[in-house]
Amino acid sequence: MNQDNINDILLYDETVFKDVTVFNPDYIPENFKLRDGQIREMALSIRLLLQGGKAINNLILGPPATGKTTAVKKLFESVEYNYSNKIVCIHINSQLHSTKFDIFSQIYKKVFGHTPPETGVPFARIYNSIMNELSQKNMALIVALDDINHLFSKNVISEVFYDILRAYESYPNVKTAIFAILSDVEFRHVLDKNVGSIFNANEIHFSPYTYDEMSMILKERIKLGFYPTVISDELVDEIIDYTYSSGDLRLGIDLLCMSGNNAEIRASKTITDDDVTKAINSADSMSIEYVLENLSQQEASMLYFISSLKDKNITSGKLYEKYNRKNKISYATYNRIINKLEFLRLIDTTYTGLGQKGNSRYVALRFDKEIINKQLEDKINN
Repeated sequence: MNQDNINDILLYDETVFKDVTVFNPDYIPENFKLRDGQIREMALSIRLLLQGGKAINNLILGPPATGKTTAVKKLFESVEYNYSNKIVCIHINSQLHSTKFDIFSQIYKKVFGHTPPETGVPFARIYNSIMNELSQKNMALIVALDDINHLFSKNVISEVFYDILRAYESYPNVKTAIFAILSDVEFRHVLDKNVGSIFNANEIHFSPYTYDEMSMILKERIKLGFYPTVISDELVDEIIDYTYSSGDLRLGIDLLCMSGNNAEIRASKTITDDDVTKAINSADSMSIEYVLENLSQQEASMLYFISSLKDKNITSGKLYEKYNRKNKISYATYNRIINKLEFLRLIDTTYTGLGQKGNSRYVALRFDKEIINKQLEDKINN
């Protein structure tokens, strides 16, 4: 393909997209009414700061793609617009910034408008600069730490929480709070005693979207993102059904964008069934690869073991017995891993009606074992 052809593609102004940015991962919708209750609860905890009191820390819990991050960003956007002289709000993705120095560098950037030098500056100097600035301006600091499970894996969470929440002891007028966001299947991590006692968070729960809520959100994105008549009602319903079965709203938004791109590749002004099917096949491949890549070693080992079994209707108890012969783990750990794999939709469990309380379950792989094994072999062997 020559340079002129490339430029023709890049500059071609006929498109199915009215506003492609509404399909971006960081898009924050103006209309976000479905999480008004949770936003109101978070806002009440900040109101105490505006009244001269102490903010309440929040632990924000819920499965992935349930609006936790968007709700926090929406609230912070409003707080900074109205009270930028009183409160500094910052959202930090702990997956991208997982060291203490990196996290406080992001806070420093928010406070001063530029990052500190990456080398040659001790942490204490950065920390002192941040807190002195807040103290002198009599400003509060609220830090939202997203995906905090990554801070547990790096063993830095207690230090980070302690340095943020105990700042008031050394810096007059400084008030701080943490909004900790967690998407894991369960919150079982333990903070150091002296940190846990000062975090003492209010829990705010985000339940999965219902079918009607997912439908409402996706149709709103279609209205904002595509020109009229680009996609038929039948194909919209197909994408909504697929999204709901996956349990991940982000997948549906990606499918809409990929379907639009597929139509444009064909130089078509409408999305066809083939465009949607191609998008679904592509999303399936990318989704499973991403999920498997982020499994812990124990979780990957368990899934690989399940994929190697000849028995496709094994009970949870039998599975534990077989796995535990070579991999000694407690039943509590085993149960947590099984719940996590089911939460990630890598396995299915169905109750057999047997056992002392009828709680015995069959465990079955949801995907073809070749797909699982191909992705996990390197992880298991390393």
